[in-house]
Amino acid sequence: MEVYTVKVATGTSEYSGTNNYIYVTLVGEKGESERTVLDNPGLDFCRGAVDEYKVTSPSPLGPLLLVRLEKQRYWLEDNWFCRYVTVEPPGRDTVLTFPCYRWFIGDTKVEIREATAKTPMQDSLPQLLEHRRKELQERQATYRWVTWAPGIPRCIDAKTEADLPQDERFDNEKRSDFEHSLHYALLELSLKKLAIRFGKSWNDLEDFKRIFWKLRSPIAEYCMEHWKEDWFFGYQCMNGSNPRMIRMIRKLPENFPVVPNMVQSSMAPGTHLDKELKAGNIYLLDYAIMDGIPTNTIRGRPQFIAAPLCLLYLHPDNGLMPIAIQLEQNPDRDTPIFLPSDPPLAWLMAKMWVRHSEFQVFQLLSHLLRTHLVVEVFCVSTLRQLPAVHPVYKLLSPHLRYTLEINCRGRTQLLSSNGIFKRVVSTGGDGLMILAQREYKVLTYRSLQPPHDFADRGVFQLPKYFYRDNSLMLWEAIHSFVSGIVGLYYQSDEDVTEDQELQAWFRDITQEGFTELPNFGLPSRLTLEELSTLLSVVIFIATAQHAATNNGQFDWCAWVPNTPCTMRHPPPADKDAVTMEMIMATLPDVSQSCVQMAITWHLGRAQPDAIPLGQYAEEHFTEERAQEVIDRFRAELKEIEEQILGQNEGLELQYLFLLPSRVENSITI
Repeated sequence: MEVYTVKVATGTSEYSGTNNYIYVTLVGEKGESERTVLDNPGLDFCRGAVDEYKVTSPSPLGPLLLVRLEKQRYWLEDNWFCRYVTVEPPGRDTVLTFPCYRWFIGDTKVEIREATAKTPMQDSLPQLLEHRRKELQERQATYRWVTWAPGIPRCIDAKTEADLPQDERFDNEKRSDFEHSLHYALLELSLKKLAIRFGKSWNDLEDFKRIFWKLRSPIAEYCMEHWKEDWFFGYQCMNGSNPRMIRMIRKLPENFPVVPNMVQSSMAPGTHLDKELKAGNIYLLDYAIMDGIPTNTIRGRPQFIAAPLCLLYLHPDNGLMPIAIQLEQNPDRDTPIFLPSDPPLAWLMAKMWVRHSEFQVFQLLSHLLRTHLVVEVFCVSTLRQLPAVHPVYKLLSPHLRYTLEINCRGRTQLLSSNGIFKRVVSTGGDGLMILAQREYKVLTYRSLQPPHDFADRGVFQLPKYFYRDNSLMLWEAIHSFVSGIVGLYYQSDEDVTEDQELQAWFRDITQEGFTELPNFGLPSRLTLEELSTLLSVVIFIATAQHAATNNGQFDWCAWVPNTPCTMRHPPPADKDAVTMEMIMATLPDVSQSCVQMAITWHLGRAQPDAIPLGQYAEEHFTEERAQEVIDRFRAELKEIEEQILGQNEGLELQYLFLLPSRVENSITI
């Protein structure tokens, strides 16, 4: 009689344990063990427990291939989350690990494989090849593509988060925290609204301070003090929530008729606009994508948008400064170009209109489309086409955690016809979808790769562009890590081409996920190098890029005049007509401002269950060689952490959004 020592690890989150019957069968090359009910004296399968059992077989099983786990109901249905199973064969000092990391719901049977990552070419046994095939067949029936709206990336077929498989749902603690934080923020701001309505009137910019209660942050308070200053406007173009818009220009756009004498007072002594254009010191923000977008109607009142052009100058002493703003794309002779030399309220109003466009573009395009929706394509294709034993599945899985649920919640709670954007954002309703469709049409794979993005925008010489510097450090670390892992399982382009699961994954991405995108620019075939780059792009977007756009949104948006979510009157046509009454009548009202504060705090705050970049709650790779690559990655991230902290030492306004310890491993919010 052969006796195997089996350990079973139950999940650590709430309700992971079970009182149902659990059975195990060991499957080897030479046969199967007895089907054994796992039942020790006392309670088994408690939350966080690792329970040990003996499993017998009348004859040697040979090399172990699979562990079959079964759950059967006892009195009441009680779901169970299994982390992993370890097996110690008789007479050997080796312990085999079988990762599971999934929920058992109802009477169910699951077969799991030993942890060593394997491509399909590295499997030759018919039983293991059949296991791969069946796993994918089941997954493809469970995870289906759907078109949520035409002209944007396709997504998971789930109307709400409740339609998702349990394996993709938030843990109970995460769900409770998510729902509690939103209610907390909205309740606090409801109290503020009452206090303001029964207090004095809302008629001056200083009145926005009256909604700064408990929900605050050091950067939000700094923003409140400095938001009117031109250097701070320039700083946000580089290091705010939308740091990808700014580009260097050598000549002015034809639809932006700035002449040198208009901006001469903003130039350093001894220079002029044409000279600075040639020197590469003039930069542009162009919100042409906003032109003609349908606007929202809130409580019966139409809202307004603009499609500004903003010229910035890299001043040798003062840094990046705005020097001219035009609030429309098709000017006529009477269209004003706002200048720093204009009446102060007119210049301030022009900057607020630029920042209002910034809110729309960063929330809907830089954040939602270019991180959440792009990563969802890779999430769905990975679940559909790669079995759990595949090295690329193991590599990507930690970076896809919770993304399907947060995206489903975004579609139903933020973007739907009765969602929060419809209630308070000027592009809510039809506008947000048209805006996303416009951006999707021009989205390129090249723009998702940091080195190409910065080169194409001509911003490598821009000083104090901390987003760029930190992004490039993280990109290099991620690319080196990915190349190291990929190199363990693929030695040549032929290895990549022959992996039929990987090729099906790539086809799913290009033909099912990113449809209607002829100019996206993904390679026509995957080479070894292209595979490493593509996987690096996915991980970079799911971690660093999302952190850069998401994590600072409360900091930059809490002081509502700095980044208003809507505008209630059209842009001014006359510089001299701008008054404080006009500004207050244009900016979001008390109710809209309170919701803007609540939602940006809720979405931008640090998540209590966050797993930082490079850390793993689930151990998918167990091979020593893979562990060495992961250890090198962690060491590199530690060096980057120290470097970023050193760079920020002594700075009054610190840029810490890309500190590795603050970058989450996946898009979970």
